[in-house]
Amino acid sequence: MMAPDRTLVTALCEHLRSRTGEAVSLIETHISWVLLTDGMAYKLKKPVRLPFVDFSTLAARKHFCEEELRLNRRLAPALYLEVAPVCGTADAPHLGGSGEGGGSDAIDFVVCMRRFPEDQLLRNLLLAQRVEPALLARFGQRLAGFHREAQAAPLFSDFGSPEQVLRSATGALDGLSGDPGGERRQALQTWVAEQGARLRTAWVERQRNGAVRECHGDLHLSNLVQIDGELTAFDCVEFDPALRWIDGMSDLAFLTMDLKAHRRGDLAFRVLDAYLQESGDYDGVPVLRFYEVYRALVRAMVARLRAKALGDGSPKSDSAEPDYLRCAESLAAGQAGRKGLMITHGLSGSGKSTIAAQLLAVAQAVRIRSDVERKRLFGLAPLQRSAGLAVDIYTPDATRRTFERLAACSRTALAAGFPVIVDAAFLRRDERLAFRALATELRVPFTILHCQATDAQLRRRVATRSTGGTDASEADLAVLERQMAFQEPLTREESAVALEVATEEPLDVDALHARWLALATPSSGARA
Repeated sequence: MMAPDRTLVTALCEHLRSRTGEAVSLIETHISWVLLTDGMAYKLKKPVRLPFVDFSTLAARKHFCEEELRLNRRLAPALYLEVAPVCGTADAPHLGGSGEGGGSDAIDFVVCMRRFPEDQLLRNLLLAQRVEPALLARFGQRLAGFHREAQAAPLFSDFGSPEQVLRSATGALDGLSGDPGGERRQALQTWVAEQGARLRTAWVERQRNGAVRECHGDLHLSNLVQIDGELTAFDCVEFDPALRWIDGMSDLAFLTMDLKAHRRGDLAFRVLDAYLQESGDYDGVPVLRFYEVYRALVRAMVARLRAKALGDGSPKSDSAEPDYLRCAESLAAGQAGRKGLMITHGLSGSGKSTIAAQLLAVAQAVRIRSDVERKRLFGLAPLQRSAGLAVDIYTPDATRRTFERLAACSRTALAAGFPVIVDAAFLRRDERLAFRALATELRVPFTILHCQATDAQLRRRVATRSTGGTDASEADLAVLERQMAFQEPLTREESAVALEVATEEPLDVDALHARWLALATPSSGARA
């Protein structure tokens, strides 16, 4: 592919410099140029034709500029302003104003955006160690809501089909052909083929159940920016519908993969936890790792394409840029450490959910919360209150259905190879025995996280939480008193597989994780 003529973009930089009196900088990718003034960004698509994109005609560039505006306004309406025609000549261009319905004499088109500080990109925040876990958790919740509201793909379309998913993965591998280390690529090809056979039924079911939607499609760390204290996703895929009409888990996997590639698996599982609590899509967990491997291959392929387009020959070594091919290999090999099923145990206010949230990040585990799943069974959002509704979500039958849901989600995540934490009170012995039996059936270690606090502290926490309305639990002081009366203590056999945590004391979560791993080893006698 020959490099596009730079005459227009160079002249357009000069035009903006003259019009605004500001310095104009230029960022170049393999498919676009972005011109930056102090407060604005103007994106000009390169007239290129590549295997995955065709911007070679003026009509195509206009269409895809309009698509970029439409699609990105879903998640970043404050950033994306308009499509403007570029008029005049390549040597003497000028912006002609709004491109809506006009621009008949246009020689090209630009997407006009508000500029944001580069140091607020999630990638840069991460490198500067300025990312709070809650920031990513809130984005995970919003992403789940975005997927829920996004248009679902037609039932019998090719989008999200096993064939389409495998074409995308093998296409990314093909884009890496010719690189040194061909045996590494061959090993990944074998893995993709094996997973394709294993996951075929899951992909078909997810396609039929509406999991394939018009998503973002490119949720890596450099496409997320902090604005007003929240993460905003921008620069979604506009040029190929097949890259954005995807399983929501594929969309999420780009972000979780990139966090893992940057050695922040803890943050990846914070995002996943928030997403699953909001969406309830535990059926998507079995396909998550495949999509993460695919996304790592895409980033490796893009790095190679960018290097070729910019005339560098091959990707440069950059300590801040992960080795995405190595990331793909690591993900394909599976998680390090032992798999296991942990249930929490303790009264309301004992700190179970707080400790579980910290532990899941370190252990890279999937959590299922009884308070959230109970509400989901009745169509309620996690923070929605059931009081005043014409339904009682705390009947014995509702409790039975809740624990059946917890067990089903646990089974799915464990079978997919993830450690699982079931976040519930588990005050009754029969409830604990049922999950120990599940661990025995699936041949995974079983552990109980036993959280304790003084009665005074329990009452303070429950009272504060009840008035705050920021937690899924609806337990009040009356519920706590009933729990104290009917709770069934751990047996001696259960205590042998329990980790006791006094939640009024400072927590060393790494040490707690180490205790979990040690307790779950076969030699400890902790296996179910």
